[in-house]
Amino acid sequence: MNPKKPLRIDAHQHFWHYRSEDYPWIGAEMDLLAQDRLPYQFQPLLEAHGLHASITVQARPGRDETAFLLGLARQDRRIAGVIGWEDISSPELAEHVGQWGRDKLLGFRHQIQDESDPPAFLAQPQFNEGIRWLQERNYVYDVLVHESQLSSIRAFCARHDKHWLVLNHLGKPALKEFRKNKGAFERWREQARELAAMPHVACKLSGLLTEADWMRGLCLRDFDHILLCLNTALELFGPQRLMFGSDWPVCLLAASYSRVVSVTREWASTRLSATEQDALWGETSAKVYGLSM
Repeated sequence: MNPKKPLRIDAHQHFWHYRSEDYPWIGAEMDLLAQDRLPYQFQPLLEAHGLHASITVQARPGRDETAFLLGLARQDRRIAGVIGWEDISSPELAEHVGQWGRDKLLGFRHQIQDESDPPAFLAQPQFNEGIRWLQERNYVYDVLVHESQLSSIRAFCARHDKHWLVLNHLGKPALKEFRKNKGAFERWREQARELAAMPHVACKLSGLLTEADWMRGLCLRDFDHILLCLNTALELFGPQRLMFGSDWPVCLLAASYSRVVSVTREWASTRLSATEQDALWGETSAKVYGLSM
C-alpha cells in the first residue's frame, strides 16, 4: 500500500463577482482585482503547485457573501471550506447560522480593520456573546486587523479561548515602514508576541507581499523584511500553529501566485523539518478548521 500523501492546503484565498459598490476597498491601481475572480481561474494555479485544496474567505460583509461562497464550495471538492460572514451580534445568530449547514462552513470573519473604533466594536456585549456561542459549536473566528490595531484585539483573544482564533496575515506588519523606521518591526513583534502566548491563537503566513510597498515595486530589502517576519512568526507561534495562505487574488497586486508560494516554500525548506513543513502546508489547517479530507 502506498503511503498517504501529506495534505496540502492554501488556507486563505478569495472569490468574487466584482461590482465596485460591493468592494469599496478595491481602489485605484487595483485593476487586477476589479474583475471577476472565480474558481476556474484559481484551481489550475493551486494544482500546478502541488496543493490539493483551499479555504475561501469572505471579502465583503453580508450574508449574500456566505451564500455565494458556500455555493461555490459545494460544487467543488477542491474548496475545502468557507470562512463566511454573519452578524455575530444578532439575536437571531443561532437561527441564521443554522440555515447554512455544517458541511463546508468552517467559521466566520469580519473586517475589524475597517471599523472606526475596533476596541468599541470588540467590546460589544452582544458581539462577545455571539463569539462565545460560535466557539461552543467549534466554529473558528478569523481575526483581521492592521498592525496598528493589534493591541485592540489582545483582550478579545484572551477572553475567547474555548476554540481556535486565527490571526490573518501575521497581523499585517507595517512593512512599508520597516526600511525607514526600525521601531516598526519591534512594535509589531511585541504585540504579536502577546497574542502568540495564547495557545488557542493560530497564525496565517499570508498577505505579506501586499503589506510591502507593492506600488513602488518589491526589492530585495522588502523580501528581507518578509523573511524577518516569517522567522519571527516561527519563533513566536512555533511550527504547529502556522499555516500557509496565498491571499489570492489580492496577492497579484505584488506578485504572481507562483512567487507567493515559492517565497514561503524556500523559507520553510531552510527552517522547518519535514514534519513541520507538513504542518505548515496542510496539517495545521486541517486541525484548526476541523477538516476531514
